[in-house]
Amino acid sequence: MKIHEQCLPCLISQAVKTARLTGAKNREALYQKIFAHMSQLDFTKTNPQIAGENYRLLRQHTGCADPYRDIKRFYNQYFLDRMDAFENRISSLEDAVKYAIAANIIDFNPIHENVDADIQAYFSNTDTITLAVNDVDLLLADLQKARTILYLGDNCGEICFDKLLIKRIKALNPGCRIFFGVRGAAVVNDNTWEDAVFTGMDAYAEIISNGDDSLGTVLARTSPAFQKVYQDADVVIAKGQANYESLSEEQKNIYFLLVVKCGVMAECLGVKEKSFVCMKQKQS
Repeated sequence: MKIHEQCLPCLISQAVKTARLTGAKNREALYQKIFAHMSQLDFTKTNPQIAGENYRLLRQHTGCADPYRDIKRFYNQYFLDRMDAFENRISSLEDAVKYAIAANIIDFNPIHENVDADIQAYFSNTDTITLAVNDVDLLLADLQKARTILYLGDNCGEICFDKLLIKRIKALNPGCRIFFGVRGAAVVNDNTWEDAVFTGMDAYAEIISNGDDSLGTVLARTSPAFQKVYQDADVVIAKGQANYESLSEEQKNIYFLLVVKCGVMAECLGVKEKSFVCMKQKQS
């Protein structure tokens, strides 16, 4: 999914707000670097790839490898401490899918800027929410016969609910091999290897870095080892908008699980903003 002109203000907002979060010095020089980079924008790229490039410039300027590290650690621990209560609400694969999707709202990317009140409201209503796109039955059928599954994670906190869904998948198909994909380097509040280990994901899946620091999964930039796992997977579960934006044109058995967070995505998917989506990739 190529970048849309409506994404441009969001990219700039992301750079400005993250610079402020890190307390970056000489921010004017940083913005000049980012604006110079944006002036040469390749509109055939995806939004996640461009956001990753901007974030790379920010890391280089500040010397801070993971500006969101403390935020990620806080929300990972916060939801780890509450997992038993959430797991007690889940009695089916569809329940697990819905909670994993609801957790996609745990997003401190300055593009979306969700706050605690938004997060709590989503979880209080999850049991009654209807999926705007519901391919859970297709997902169940594919999971039951899959030999290898690649689950592409997204944000901090959300990873705890990904673990609950993966735990249920293992119960449905104990013989399947499950990989959990993380970013190769810190980018906003997305999961890295450290987050996956901290939350105990390695008890249910093999953690694999994609070798890249883009938002989402920009396959051309990922490592050969990750690309092999991707190609060999019978099912790919891709969390969040960035994974949809970067993989929506792939011919692969992918299921996209996300909360629709902006008008561009709502128009693309034909649903309302804030909708819950579990959608199987259409293949030609």
